[in-house]
Amino acid sequence: MAATAPAAAGRPQGCTHLKLRQLGRLVARHYEAHVAPTGLKNMQYSLLSHVVKLGPLHMGALAAAMKVDASTLSRNLAPLVARRLVEVGAGSDQRSRLVGATLAGQALREEAQQAWKRAQLALNRRLGEARVAALHAALEEAMALLEAPVETETALCTPSLGAPARPAERTARAVPMAPAARPARPTNGAST
Repeated sequence: MAATAPAAAGRPQGCTHLKLRQLGRLVARHYEAHVAPTGLKNMQYSLLSHVVKLGPLHMGALAAAMKVDASTLSRNLAPLVARRLVEVGAGSDQRSRLVGATLAGQALREEAQQAWKRAQLALNRRLGEARVAALHAALEEAMALLEAPVETETALCTPSLGAPARPAERTARAVPMAPAARPARPTNGAST
């Protein structure tokens, strides 16, 4: 795939969500190539690392630390439990569960951590340490901004989005098109 020229500084070009997903897939493949020989997927390595680092902890606290929802955590925890790398036990009450790493899990995490370090160093070499550091800073700042509470006027008017919409414009955008005004769908089987 040919490299594209970077957009001029200032206005973003294209869909940020799509660009982040594309970058995420490329970075995931890079790390997966290094970590896969340990038998772990990237998310499983990250999960195992958090459990080892943070010690036995409640599943809710683990999900919060990893910034994932409960179903994602459960789905990725299951293979680690099946391989006896982590254990899930009773928590402080009947509804809570504690997650802890087994000795085998701690040992595999050490092995996988070495693979992860090789992946990180290879990525640093490929992209350049200054670019990786700038990327980390930009991502941390973006996450902090997105996690912060949003004030109504701030959400409507940010430096990159221009002036806020007038109340009538906000209302008009929220109203769906009437059925008669909707474009007709092709009936000949052609897709749009």
